[in-house]
Amino acid sequence: MVQIVYLNGAFLPLEEARVPVLDRGFIFGDGVYEVIPAYSRHPFRLAEHLQRLQHSLDGIRLFNPHSDVEWHELVRGLIARNEGEDQYLYLHITRGVARRDHAFPQDTPPTVFMMSSPLAPAAPALREHGVVAITAPDNRWLRCDIKAISLLPNVLLRQLAVDAGAAETVLLRDGFLSEGAASNIFVVKDGVLLAPPKDHLMLPGITYDVVLELAAAHGIPSRVAPVAESTLRGADEIWLTSSTREVQAITRLDGSPVGTGEPGPLFRKMDQFYQDYKATIMRQPSP
Repeated sequence: MVQIVYLNGAFLPLEEARVPVLDRGFIFGDGVYEVIPAYSRHPFRLAEHLQRLQHSLDGIRLFNPHSDVEWHELVRGLIARNEGEDQYLYLHITRGVARRDHAFPQDTPPTVFMMSSPLAPAAPALREHGVVAITAPDNRWLRCDIKAISLLPNVLLRQLAVDAGAAETVLLRDGFLSEGAASNIFVVKDGVLLAPPKDHLMLPGITYDVVLELAAAHGIPSRVAPVAESTLRGADEIWLTSSTREVQAITRLDGSPVGTGEPGPLFRKMDQFYQDYKATIMRQPSP
């Protein structure tokens, strides 16, 4: 199977894609990215993903190289050129190629790269029994709402989980939950779904929004407010959410069971609501 990517105006095989070494993404990590799942070749919440991309571009003062209409065409074009009904797309935009200088270059076109990878569903065992997580201090910068390509702090924090045989690192800052190294985190306590508020210390997740919408639609009480570390550690249930992992239950945290040590009743409901919601997209006519 030949993997087709998009780079600066052309669709081409991945092996032929080349970026100059003076690209500011390579030199400075000066760029942003976005990840978009596609089910049955339908991009999931594309408008919301493009809004978040615009927020990230605004955050680093980089103009958007494409209109929403053009992005829609490029996204659908990339999906059509790759195999697999379910895919996830990675969009990567940097400030372009220029001599090495911290100041923004003038009149330099951005580098735009997109690729598609297969999107595999979560293993049945993960949905049935949940995943293990650890905690760590959130030592990242103060603009976590920007989906920046300079992800070294997240990489190091996620590696802590890998080293511990865990699926995720849950991050704590000044005694409060922020998010996961590569996910958003929800807590269930006494039947109420708790979510940290969107601010500059966490990435505004698309799946985070879907979960809160589904909770409201199905009568699950929820509250968006700061979540103390003590509430996290005393939670009845903990969930992680992301575009590629959807909704997963964390059933052990730092070696201790969460609740009963198995996915809780609200997770079971939310998992079914999410799968039903996703199925409505997959049943739509092919684009």
